[in-house]
Amino acid sequence: MSERVVPPADRRRRRPTKQGVVLSEELIVSTALRLIEEHGADALSVRRLGRALGADPSSLYRYFRHADDLMLAIADELIGRTLRLWRPTGDWQEDLRDLGLKMHAGALAHPRAAVLSSCRVTGRAHEIQAVETILGVLRDAGFPDGEAVRIYHAYVDQALAFGALDSAAIALPRAAREAEASVWRATYARLPADTHPHIAGTARHLVADMGRSSYPAALDLLLSAAAARLQEIRARQERPVPDRI
Repeated sequence: MSERVVPPADRRRRRPTKQGVVLSEELIVSTALRLIEEHGADALSVRRLGRALGADPSSLYRYFRHADDLMLAIADELIGRTLRLWRPTGDWQEDLRDLGLKMHAGALAHPRAAVLSSCRVTGRAHEIQAVETILGVLRDAGFPDGEAVRIYHAYVDQALAFGALDSAAIALPRAAREAEASVWRATYARLPADTHPHIAGTARHLVADMGRSSYPAALDLLLSAAAARLQEIRARQERPVPDRI
């Protein structure tokens, strides 16, 4: 896509495409998301999108300036899909755990798109809502502003990083995934104790654990550390101030 763009007020297409559908930003994003999972980043070509939509490729410029603009919209849509599934309870640890797991599951549901979008900052509505929501959970829990931002940063980067890592693994060809999974049984579980005592001593646990994502465990560790930090903050706030002489 080029840098051309139509002003927002003129973007709506009133006539159906060749396939009888009326173009919208939502339709273009959902179609692009489907094509990315089928074809990877090449799906963002205006020609391929236009063909899938049954529309003249040039009509897409009414909605997106270029392919990167569309990629940001896709990234924001993935965030929006996660937020629509999340229901807060008022328990900050449980709420952040549930949201993190839903973010991770959303990435695995669209692995190729997650790999492409995990490092992007969209500045769009759903991302803004997510930032506001997570910071609100942390501030309402009692974290000072600076601490809330630091924990937010670590929390979001952890979710995005694991989403991209596990999505990249899922996107591998099936034969490659199976070959890598077998390495723990075929190689590590057979290393002798006299040369590799620590691997040999934990081999059965390695075989059982290394085939699944460590994100839930990493998330629990992060939230436990955050809870411990909050206890420290509260203890410091409750500590009596010594009288001045």
